[in-house]
This record gives sequence, structure tokens and C-alpha cells, in this order.
Amino acid sequence: MLQSDNTSTDIIKDVLKALVLDSDEFDSTLAAKGMSAIMRGEATDAQIGGFLTALKLSGGGWSPDVVAALAKESYRNALIPPLDTPQRLRKDLGMIVDIVGTGGDGWSTFNISTTSALVVASATETIKVAKYGSRASSSNCGSADLLEAMGCDLAAVRPEDVADILHSSKFCFLFANTYHPRMRYLSNTRRELGFPTPFNILGPLTNPIAPDRAVVGVYSKSLGRTMAEALVLLGRRNYAVVCGDEDLDEISIAGKTHVWHIQADGEITEYSIHPDDFGVPSHPLSAAAGSTLEENKETLKRLLSNRLEKRDIPVRDFVLINAGFLFYVSGVVASMKEGAELARTTLESGK
Repeated sequence: MLQSDNTSTDIIKDVLKALVLDSDEFDSTLAAKGMSAIMRGEATDAQIGGFLTALKLSGGGWSPDVVAALAKESYRNALIPPLDTPQRLRKDLGMIVDIVGTGGDGWSTFNISTTSALVVASATETIKVAKYGSRASSSNCGSADLLEAMGCDLAAVRPEDVADILHSSKFCFLFANTYHPRMRYLSNTRRELGFPTPFNILGPLTNPIAPDRAVVGVYSKSLGRTMAEALVLLGRRNYAVVCGDEDLDEISIAGKTHVWHIQADGEITEYSIHPDDFGVPSHPLSAAAGSTLEENKETLKRLLSNRLEKRDIPVRDFVLINAGFLFYVSGVVASMKEGAELARTTLESGK
């Protein structure tokens, strides 16, 4: 176990010893201490690699309490946008939501969550979308890449700008690199390791605004319950964790999707949904595959201007069910079918 008289530079060594030599003793407290040492720049690349690898191999490294502890420590080192400003309070912004996935599912579909977020932000005055994301790591085109290609200067959005942008535009993209700068200590090691660790699922847990409601996709059905329980430990309510039956980190247009829905009291309800529940036809995932950055940009333009080509229909329907489910989770509509219809009406308006 970690000794209280150790210097800060020894902490990561003791955490690693507990994780590797006596994993039964490894708990959320030790996970937080190890994460804190890394965030302070006190761990070497070798120690970070050991920490990530041991977390990957340890069953306890994937437990909800350890995942939540890692996320909490990430928050403590994040830049948090001030939403209570001299101009207005957070409550004046109304409900803030997000739709985000872990990535890493290997399907390389079109940027569904980003497009869905834009649709939801355009549909109603009652909710704002704080879309958290980053550049592509395992897909052809990440959310940040696509929005930059559309002309957005993501790096120019400072934390103190977020409240005003949400108020005026109803949509603000929160670029992970800006709000979690200390995650840079892990970036090279994670890239060089080349295999998933519990850090691969931290992104959706660490939106610096902590939205009121959200749809969170995971790349494996085995992670659904873990993600939902970690969200509960972080105090999130009225969130839904989703995973397509194909191990897709969003609601599948091809068939069944598994849902772990966190209720207002923190209880987790498990159920499954299908495009039929939205009044939308199914399509094979191959029909909604992403392409190059330039082609995805042109597809997004056609979707948002309602100038669709035949090949865009599966992508549009994919967006309808994901945006529709966020409407449903946010309480804007009473049913998933109503949510998809609101998304359809919004897209067809071209606004």
C-alpha cells in the first residue's frame, strides 16, 4: 500500500507496485494518486507505460470506481469554462447536453454524433449543445477535423468564451486539447502502446462543462455497465450509455442497440432499441461509412442544407435516430419516434 511519508516523485512507483504486485489492494484512491502524479508531470514515459499497461491487464483497472477516479483527477487538472458570468448565470443558458462516443469501434462511420449535435442545437431554444471532442485517432475524420474543415477556428475558443457562444449560437465545440492540456503527458505513450486502456473511455466522462444530459457511446457492449456506473459515481443523471449490437459507439442504423439509461434517481435501466422505434428504416453500416475529410465535409454540407443525394439517405437516417434519441433523453419529446421526427423537420428546414 502507498505510504503517506513518500515524496511526490515516489508516489507513482508505489502505485505501480500495488497495481502490479498486489492488484487486489489497488483501488480508486491509488488510481487517483497515480493519475495525479502523471498530471503533474512527475512520471517518466516508462512509468506511464507501466501504469497504462497494468490498468489494461488488471480487472480492477476497468472497475467503475477506478474509471470514475481517473475522470475526477482529470477534471481537477482541467480548464473549466466559467458559465456564471457578469452577463448571465448558468441557469440562464437552459439545459446543456452532449452526444459523444469513445471512438475505437473500428467501423469508421460518418461523423454521426457531430452532425446530430448540430441538428439538436438548431431545433429548439430550450437546450444548448456543448460538444466535447478531439481529432481523429482511430477513424478517418474526427469531430475536430470536420469542424475545422468547415471553417471553425477551434483553438481560438477560450474557456471564458464558452458561455457567450452557447448563449448566442446554442452550440459550442469544446476541443479536448484546450480543456485538458495536462493529458499531453500521456499522449505519446498511449499512441506508442497501440492498445486500448481504461483511458480510452475517459473522454465522454470528462466534458469540462459536465452537461445536464447526454448520450454516451461505448465501443464494446462489455463496457456499457461500467460506463454507466462510472457516470453515476460522477453525479451524472438522465444520461444514456449506448452501444450498437455490432460494438458500435453510437445508436446503430443497422439493427439493435443496447442502452444503459441512468434515471433521475441514479438507477440504471437496461433495454434495447431499434431503428423501428424511431420510425426509420434500417440500413447496413457500410452504407453510412465515413470517407476522406473533404468528402465528409461535403456530405455534412448537403445534410445541413437539405440538398441530399441518394447516397446520403442512410447517413441522414443514421443522424435522425441519434439526434432523436438525444431529444428523447433530454426530455424535449415524449417518444423516440417524436425525436426522430423533430430531427427530420429540423434538417428539412435547412436551418
